[in-house]
Amino acid sequence: MTEHSERLHGLDHLRSLAIILVLMYHYRMFKHPLWLENAGKFGWTGVDLFFVLSGYLISGQLFKETEKKGQINLRFFYIKRFFRIIPPYAFTLFLYFTFPFFREREALPPLWKFITFTQNFGLNVIDEGTFSHAWSLGIEEQFYLFLPLFLLFLKQIRRLKHLPGLILLLVIFSSGIRWIVWNEFLISGNDNSLEFWKLWYMKIYYPTYTRLDGLGIGVLAGYLMQYSSWFKKNVHRYGNRIFFLGILLLGISFGICNDPATERASVFGFTLVAFSYGFIVLSAVSSSSFLSRYRSYFTAQLAVLSYAVYLSHKGIIHMIQVGMEYLGMETSGNISLFICLLSCIAGGLVYRIIIEKPFSKLKDNLLYRNNRKI
Repeated sequence: MTEHSERLHGLDHLRSLAIILVLMYHYRMFKHPLWLENAGKFGWTGVDLFFVLSGYLISGQLFKETEKKGQINLRFFYIKRFFRIIPPYAFTLFLYFTFPFFREREALPPLWKFITFTQNFGLNVIDEGTFSHAWSLGIEEQFYLFLPLFLLFLKQIRRLKHLPGLILLLVIFSSGIRWIVWNEFLISGNDNSLEFWKLWYMKIYYPTYTRLDGLGIGVLAGYLMQYSSWFKKNVHRYGNRIFFLGILLLGISFGICNDPATERASVFGFTLVAFSYGFIVLSAVSSSSFLSRYRSYFTAQLAVLSYAVYLSHKGIIHMIQVGMEYLGMETSGNISLFICLLSCIAGGLVYRIIIEKPFSKLKDNLLYRNNRKI
């Protein structure tokens, strides 16, 4: 078994975990079983896990290309990202803006914010919370746009070796901005008021500059795995120990973030969550870790569907529960939960068949034609 395939298995497990966490957390905004209140409490960290995974995977690809070819093919990179991200996202926007019954809530932010991937700035989740989970896609798209340009710049000025230090400064900056924002806007607020929650989401939770921890830690892990033979050797040697260290740190971070809308959680907790998932991601790519050695058809398939499920799950859960209520069925029990989650997976399969696969073939044809011409 190659190292690449081992890594894929481990990361598939984590992608599956991330989307399950998000589903459990977001399901609580609908009618749900009482046990889900506690079981899904920390599901919001699934997005942080996605951020660390994206930072690691995307930077790793770029570092390998830089080492192999001495440059980054921006056209190749952006075409791949476009065909992976935009078609399913555009289809979801079409559903939200064309069919009101798909909306889990009433008011949508302006379309231009979704199109420009700037919805996460100034997002009023209380009054315009429909498709609010697209905030993380905005951050990821901004990351995809600027990371290769930044790496090329560092390569050009011969400062790529300083990237780890720059990432740590970026993480400190992000945490520092959250501290400043807390003391400027939230320190005297009533944390039970809608105004407090609106400001907390708008000023701390959603903006790109306050959520750089996960992506930064992922890039740092990718850099060290590419350029530090000592680091890479020890990751592959101590994969299970790294995993348990990550779990230990995650438990501590969950204790700090028991209420995420506190100063301690907002300033320090987000960073600790990112570091915790960073260790767990490293364990997943370690050849000695049980995560990389264990193969699962379920997690492999759920990982493939995770992006489509993330895009569509709120709309699907909303429609299923409305339909069940119309039929006089109970919507707050375990059966409803099971039906809704299966429907989310089915929705992901529909995306996969009618959108992702055709556009993936189009992408391959386009890149092959371009490479042949080159």
